[in-house]
Amino acid sequence: MAPLRTRTPPQRSCIGCRERRGKRALTRLVRAADGSVRVDERGREPGRGGYLCESPACWERALEGGRLARALRAPVREEDRAMLRAWAGRRLGRTGDSAREGRAGE
Repeated sequence: MAPLRTRTPPQRSCIGCRERRGKRALTRLVRAADGSVRVDERGREPGRGGYLCESPACWERALEGGRLARALRAPVREEDRAMLRAWAGRRLGRTGDSAREGRAGE
């Protein structure tokens, strides 16, 4: 009898740091058909997607540096950026101004 193969979990790259990780360890952001960008918590919504790790620095890099827009192949509206920052702030603890202040003291 042939040995059973173990499946390798799907790997994705973080938009912010470009590190490859398991798909389930990353947060998926999706561009919907109406052009809005939102968090896809289940990872199954239709639309162009990109992934971010749990690092607040990666979230800032993606939102400020244009990496998210490049990954989604569309501009990201300011209201969507604000919503994503608020979501990340609740989920990750600190992003935005508090993250910049933390880096300034390092």
